[in-house]
Amino acid sequence: MNMIGLINYGMGNLHSVAKALEEVGGEVELVSDADALGRYDRIVLPGVGAFRDCMSALRQSGMDAAIVEQIRAGKPFLGICLGMQVLMSVSREFGEYHGLGLIPGAVNPFPASHPERGFKIPHMGWNDVILSSEREHHPVLAPLAGRQVYYVHSYYCAPELPEHLLAACSYGDYPFAAAIGRDNIVAVQFHPEKSQAAGLSLLDAYLHWKP
Repeated sequence: MNMIGLINYGMGNLHSVAKALEEVGGEVELVSDADALGRYDRIVLPGVGAFRDCMSALRQSGMDAAIVEQIRAGKPFLGICLGMQVLMSVSREFGEYHGLGLIPGAVNPFPASHPERGFKIPHMGWNDVILSSEREHHPVLAPLAGRQVYYVHSYYCAPELPEHLLAACSYGDYPFAAAIGRDNIVAVQFHPEKSQAAGLSLLDAYLHWKP
């Protein structure tokens, strides 16, 4: 049994993520009831939109506490794009807002000078995933070695602890976290469901990952 709970909080490209997970053999159910999250073997939190709105929706449904509870119980967790950013302590998107605090650090905007230098915001399109060379590559990210993935974001995660940085990328010679994680958490800034074969290889690795 390997049921995936795909969290539905009213924001996120749920259909595309579900379809991609099913394509690699996952059994997916959308879950919006916080009390039901414990039924699933794996948890995926997708997301597009504003950090503030996402956290507000998670708190109103009680899903914020349920996510933390299930992660502490050892469930393999995958965060995608905004679903990665809400793991952080705080976001500086349109103010300052607290996240789930599972990965210490902040969500910051790209430098205001980027457009003047010819680098449009959001950062959109295909770019690298530079895996950490300081340790063995994370098993979920290992299939991405030497490949590119698809990004769409205006803000980036800056984890406080180097060991939480699993992969990096740069935009306009400005480095940012492409993937973060610890224990049974792995999260990516890019969109696997938009990253064609590379993205599917990551989702397949996630389905077989045993933290």
